[in-house]
Amino acid sequence: MVDRRQFLGIGTAAVLALTAGCTGGASEETGGVTGEITGAITVLTNRTDLATTALPQYAKAFEARYPGTRVAFEPVTNYEGDVTTQLSSGQYGDVLLIPNTVKVDQLGQFFEPLGTTSELKAKYRFVDEKAYDGKVYGLSLGGVANGFVVNKRVWAQAGITAPPTTPEAFLAGLKAIDDATDAIPYYTNYKDGWPLSMWNGHRAILGDPAANETFPADANPWQPGKVQHITDGLLFDIVHNRLSEPDPLTTNWEGAKPMIGTGKVASMLLGSWAVPQMRDAAKAAGANPDDIVFWPFPYQTGGRFYARIEGDYKAAVSRTSENKATAKAWLEWFITESGFAGDQQAIPSAVGQDLPPVLKDFQATGVELLELPAATANSGKEDEIIKMSEVDLTGNIYRQKLVDIARGAAKGDKESYFAELNKRWSAAQSQVMK
Repeated sequence: MVDRRQFLGIGTAAVLALTAGCTGGASEETGGVTGEITGAITVLTNRTDLATTALPQYAKAFEARYPGTRVAFEPVTNYEGDVTTQLSSGQYGDVLLIPNTVKVDQLGQFFEPLGTTSELKAKYRFVDEKAYDGKVYGLSLGGVANGFVVNKRVWAQAGITAPPTTPEAFLAGLKAIDDATDAIPYYTNYKDGWPLSMWNGHRAILGDPAANETFPADANPWQPGKVQHITDGLLFDIVHNRLSEPDPLTTNWEGAKPMIGTGKVASMLLGSWAVPQMRDAAKAAGANPDDIVFWPFPYQTGGRFYARIEGDYKAAVSRTSENKATAKAWLEWFITESGFAGDQQAIPSAVGQDLPPVLKDFQATGVELLELPAATANSGKEDEIIKMSEVDLTGNIYRQKLVDIARGAAKGDKESYFAELNKRWSAAQSQVMK
């Protein structure tokens, strides 16, 4: 299953020309990993589509930069499940993406520290997302912004040419699309499930950079005016007002790409990583790829849009690697010099590198991109509340039920369901936050 956390694991890469110097065989000392950069390493990847095509081109550039090295790739289709099993066996390559199954306090069991949070923040974005006790264990291969992928041609046919600034205006826009066009105003991707988890990515809309710290301290996040009520409430209203696909049980992720690309669908809430994919689908279908744009979530604080940016999968050096120096050199080179993030239209993790065109266009809407630091005082508390309450905030189960209630396939209404969620969350929160 592909999920939001695999934006660098789907789509087709346009590999840029890579230049490489001929300095190599050097010795580096950073992050506690020392030694000569030489010899072979194995890199585990979820990029099954690129493992024998684009990725080896990056490897050749690295090998030219560091003569005497060799990089091989091990593609893993069921990345989360299979690599989690490999971790327990002790055999998991030299460089790998950290599975989401690894808890933050387990990072040191499986991965080498790459440096301290304070020192690496000067070089990379998103470093505290896989850090523990002041040590960084994973670096993001690229970042994403959260928002709506829309077909601007369809929205323009309904008279809307700028991003709506409120949930009510967004709903009115979807209604106008329904009235004026043959397009499905909004597509939930309900059946695949994982796209519904993307509704959790909008904690920044209130403009609070400490949102990750304060969120677990709130016992009732589904109350009016709070972020879960705003975001989940919009999803409910879209479905309840029959502005989404007629039968969510038959949605299809791959099929949705050409549908929005050609204007059969007007809108989907996803990450910025999806824009190049939808544009590729539009082009393949003979439609105009420039019709696909990225809009912020329809909510403003102080007259401004805010959108969260966050790192995708974090790559790490295996503790069991027998060639840690070369593994770390590859990881740092891949992030800072390879151009991979730019090829993927992702936010470069290396500080100071330019945003991709998709994100520059996004900024032109007036949105402020906000990176939310991980909780420190309340580190790990949110995960504990999620587990105890059985409200899968980062998943799709409770939002599928939300959609079912909204479309009349399950009992209840928005108010009763939000009250239930608050009750379950609050009960767990009171225990975790003692």
